[in-house]
Amino acid sequence: MDLEGDATGPKKIQVCQICSDDIGKTVDGEPFVACHVCSFPVCRPCYEYERKDGNQSCPQCKTKYKRHKGSPPIQGEDANSDEVENKSNHHTSGVQDEKQKIERMMAWDSSSGRKEHLATTNYDRDVSLNHIPYLAGRRSVSGDLSAASPERYSLASPESGIRATMRDPTRDSGSLGFGNVAWRERIDGWKMKPEKNTAPMSVSNAPSEGRGGGDFDASTDVLMDDSLLNDEARQPLSRKVSIPSSRINPYRMVIVLRLVVLCIFLHYRLTNPVRDAYALWLISVICEIWFAISWILDQFPKWLPVNRETYLDRLSLRYEKEGEPSQLAAVDIFVSTVDPLKEPPLVTANTVLSILAVDYPVDKVSCYVSDDGAAMLTFEAISETSEFARKWVPFCKKYDIEPRAPEWYFAQKIDYLKDKVHPAFVKERRAMKREYEEFKVRVNGFVSKAQKVPDEGWVMQDGTPWPGNNTRDHPGMIQVFLGHSGGLDTEGNELPRLVYVSREKRPGFQHHKKAGAMNALVRVSAVLTNGPFLLNLDCDHYINNSKALREAMCFLMDPNLGRTVCYVQFPQRFDGIDRNDRYANRNTVFFDINLRGLDGIQGPVYVGTGCVFNRTALYGYEPPLKPKHKKPGFLSSCFGGSRKKSSGSGRKESKKKSSKHVDPALPVFNLEDIEEGVEGTGFDDEKSLLMSQMTLEKRFGQSTVFVASTLMENGGVPGSATPESLLKEAIHVISCGYEDKTDWGSEIGWIYGSVTEDILTGFKMHARGWRSIYCMPKRPAFKGSAPINLSDRLNQVLRWALGSVEILLSRHCPIW
Repeated sequence: MDLEGDATGPKKIQVCQICSDDIGKTVDGEPFVACHVCSFPVCRPCYEYERKDGNQSCPQCKTKYKRHKGSPPIQGEDANSDEVENKSNHHTSGVQDEKQKIERMMAWDSSSGRKEHLATTNYDRDVSLNHIPYLAGRRSVSGDLSAASPERYSLASPESGIRATMRDPTRDSGSLGFGNVAWRERIDGWKMKPEKNTAPMSVSNAPSEGRGGGDFDASTDVLMDDSLLNDEARQPLSRKVSIPSSRINPYRMVIVLRLVVLCIFLHYRLTNPVRDAYALWLISVICEIWFAISWILDQFPKWLPVNRETYLDRLSLRYEKEGEPSQLAAVDIFVSTVDPLKEPPLVTANTVLSILAVDYPVDKVSCYVSDDGAAMLTFEAISETSEFARKWVPFCKKYDIEPRAPEWYFAQKIDYLKDKVHPAFVKERRAMKREYEEFKVRVNGFVSKAQKVPDEGWVMQDGTPWPGNNTRDHPGMIQVFLGHSGGLDTEGNELPRLVYVSREKRPGFQHHKKAGAMNALVRVSAVLTNGPFLLNLDCDHYINNSKALREAMCFLMDPNLGRTVCYVQFPQRFDGIDRNDRYANRNTVFFDINLRGLDGIQGPVYVGTGCVFNRTALYGYEPPLKPKHKKPGFLSSCFGGSRKKSSGSGRKESKKKSSKHVDPALPVFNLEDIEEGVEGTGFDDEKSLLMSQMTLEKRFGQSTVFVASTLMENGGVPGSATPESLLKEAIHVISCGYEDKTDWGSEIGWIYGSVTEDILTGFKMHARGWRSIYCMPKRPAFKGSAPINLSDRLNQVLRWALGSVEILLSRHCPIW
């Protein structure tokens, strides 16, 4: 393909396409030419930097740079040999060749049309395709033309009349050394779009604005952008940032110094007993040793603290491609409440509204509100919240406001007009504030009405008695207020699913307080939506950062890291704390130091709220491990270890294998083992399949729908299931006797037996081999309400201390 034009216009001063400085001249007074192949304009400093610290190749054609006269040798080059321009393997010697190279280089900045031909080039030698140039902040230069056109490669050259063609890389990949997976994928992507790439690539005669007068058409820019975006999407979604040594080493030295002083002190106390008060001395020494051990254990997490960075743009590039449905994982969000008189419904409503307005695909978000007190007040408040959400959610997403809890958004003491906000926003904001004030009046009206319970109990609008009038004896209740099939906002867009849940309670059953309520939500959500990840929030913890879920997905959906992460814990932040923080509600040492230190070991502890779980880890499964290829033993090699058996022995072996993988005596089990056990039995052996199903039901409970959901690693519900059948099954899994004789509370879900069920639950996951992540975004992800008086604060600290002692003295202690 020959491209011709009229060669007109004066030659201009050459500019480096990387740093925009002048090209400069060589020691012989000639314009500097870095690359002998394409004459891509690069100045001498950029050329030397690329040879010493860069890819050592041309950013345009990827040809390895030759050493020029006067350039210092790099590692692997002979210091006595200089490879000057006239020794290039790609051109003949002589003044005419030098003139052609200079003219080709000058053609990069020519602003008018000219007659151009194609120069002979051998691209099959010294071409490196294993790096892609990143010229961020510089002029856009395409270095991937060969990836776009597998038929031929064209390049403008003013003086030569010979055509340069490049063979189809898919036919001659051996000469190009195709070792880059990204390059193969780009070629495969081109093959998948033949209608866009059947025409040979052309070189435009019109100059390109903003690119130094380059001669490449718009398709080159698109291909360059696509390749860079694809490579960016393959990058890790997060990064661990260690604390600089200059900051952490002094603290480590202080720890060592204190440890030495402590050892000297204990040695003195032990070697100098008090004879006159021996019992008192012994008690004091025991206490001192106990506090010394506690201090040493407290220093371990502080020895290696880490920070983490997330890349939300890479997450979007990888899982949210334009014109395609979002590939982000679904998240089921749990909000737990008990007594609406102690936990105001307006606070719970703000938490629910912040969840419904989160920056995440609406079909991937489901909010479950657990009312463990079966209060009609909470039910009415959630009903009003679902109606107000139809107006509030589109307002939040239209103007991208933060935070998305209306009470705290309108309470911000900021001037929302300082950035010259559009008048339409001012008008809508005022209207929305009036709507919220009316919403508050209705909810507070419910609260005032609920202060006095009628003698006959509460009655619903249709005249039927409220099922939860007796809070200790009532059936399970589930109400779907908003969902994917019903419930649109004022602009006609779908809203996330909102479900009210109150588990069944009967006298004589142990309900296990909050831990039992959370396990009920796990089962209900698995039946109705089955999102692979779960977010647990207290009713007074609203989403302060609308991108909090995306922050967590940068860890949980990372292909390398996510498979071994059981949960991502966020720090707790609080509103309404006085300037002096008289009750130490911020817990700075714990949330900003200790948990960051634990993140450098195996991960932070679970603190009860603001935590995104991997559902698989909650089910008691072990993390997937890399397969270990074991050598066959002596007996197996002598007597034959072949898997192929006769049909009769195969069935027996299959039964043994199945029973081995699903032995109910094992407290911990692996998802891959169970799937292998079920598949290994063979579908013709119904008895073995029945044994596997019975064993799973013994662990998870008598619900085939729920048991099937536990084996779905990517979540989702069967497409053939009807909403009515799913609701019926959901009512069944929250019955008060469902957990009897199962592993719920001992190995599955939230663990029972401690007032601090949160710490114990996270500890059990760590014991199985999972690791956790501590995420601290710049804008706090969640904010809650702190204790406002000393008694509440002391009760909170006492509960944490008692829970830690319970774990120490229980069967869950790692010591025994």
